[in-house]
Amino acid sequence: MESKVIAKAILSLSQPEVGDTVSNLKLQKLMYYVQGFNLAVFKKPLFEEKIIAWQYGPVVKEVYEEYKSSGSLGIPLDEQIDLKKAFKNNEQLELFLEVNKIYGQFSAVRLMNMTHAESPWKTTCINFEISHKKMRDFFSSRLVSK
Repeated sequence: MESKVIAKAILSLSQPEVGDTVSNLKLQKLMYYVQGFNLAVFKKPLFEEKIIAWQYGPVVKEVYEEYKSSGSLGIPLDEQIDLKKAFKNNEQLELFLEVNKIYGQFSAVRLMNMTHAESPWKTTCINFEISHKKMRDFFSSRLVSK
C-alpha cells in the first residue's frame, strides 16, 4: 500500500467540524506508529516508503511533502476514503483503527516527545532511515498478549 493512502486514511478519522484536526507533525507520528505496530504484528510493512529520523521525530518524506503547505495547522480533509476498501484485510484495518484510537488522542507535541524517547528514533542518526528491524523489535516489545 502507498503511504499517501495511509495518510488519507488517518485524516479520514479526524473530525475537523468539532475541532479534531491532524497537523502534518501529528500525521507523521501516527504514520510511524501504524507502521511500527504493523511490522510487529504482521512482520511486514503497511507501506513501502521509508521513515526517516528527522529533528522532530520520524517522518515519511513523501507524505510530509504532500501536506507541508498546511504548516502547523490542521490538514484540511479533502476526501473521505472507504477504509474497508483501502486495507487488504480486516486484521490490518482493525490494527490501524486501534493504533489510531490509542495514539490519535495525543497532541502532535506529545507524540513527538514520545517518539524521541523510543529507541528506533533515538538510535538512528538524523536524516537516516529508521530500519524496519528496529521498529519491529521495539513495537514487538509493546504488544500486549490476550
